[in-house]
Amino acid sequence: MTSQLFAICFHATRPADLGRFWSGILGWESADGPDGDVALLPPDPGGFRIRFLPGPEPRAGRNRGHFDLTSASPEEQRRTVERALGLGGKHLDVGQLPEEGHVVLADPEGNEFCVIEAGNTFLADTGPIGALACDGTREVGYFWSSALRWPLVWDQDEETAIQSPSGGTKITWGGPPVAPHTGTNRLFLELAVPADADWQAEVDRLIALGATRTDAGEGPSDGDSGRVSMRDPDGNEFSVRMTR
Repeated sequence: MTSQLFAICFHATRPADLGRFWSGILGWESADGPDGDVALLPPDPGGFRIRFLPGPEPRAGRNRGHFDLTSASPEEQRRTVERALGLGGKHLDVGQLPEEGHVVLADPEGNEFCVIEAGNTFLADTGPIGALACDGTREVGYFWSSALRWPLVWDQDEETAIQSPSGGTKITWGGPPVAPHTGTNRLFLELAVPADADWQAEVDRLIALGATRTDAGEGPSDGDSGRVSMRDPDGNEFSVRMTR
């Protein structure tokens, strides 16, 4: 049985503060974890969580992925931007042109995100988080389509995008050039293997698709935590957890 997207995770120096910021933006309920982590729980039980995990190092450089938030109207876009600024976000200049309709912001720890203008057809009917927009190759888009068994909804000019068969947030990759992978990504995906699935068979399947395992041993890497650490074909870290 295929792994499911359990969470999109951020390493954070202040997980609780970042959780409050994003809970305020999205209106999702938050829950404290056992190790100082904070999770935002999706309103749709079938959706993914957003997790903020304690990380000692401050963010350095741009993330390889960011959220694109949708807007139903120009007024809603303005309200989202004002709410983000009021919660501690800030405007960010990444070279966007004045005529572009989206607004680029950063959360209190510098993680970039965009508030997309109303009328964006590519993100229509995706929900408040329209996309996790990533730097990445065409190969990595194909990998994640196979890993999650999410169909490709865009494959053109080396840019790819996938979406769950049930709809919701898209994951996109912008194609080359892709910045070199240096250090550990602050943002990563966490997958969950269903409790009735063959754990080792699923790990082997991901490796056959092009992933590499970054921990030693044949079982879960963190003892009783039931988790292994892996990298996708572009070198991005992700984790696979057992559902208990």
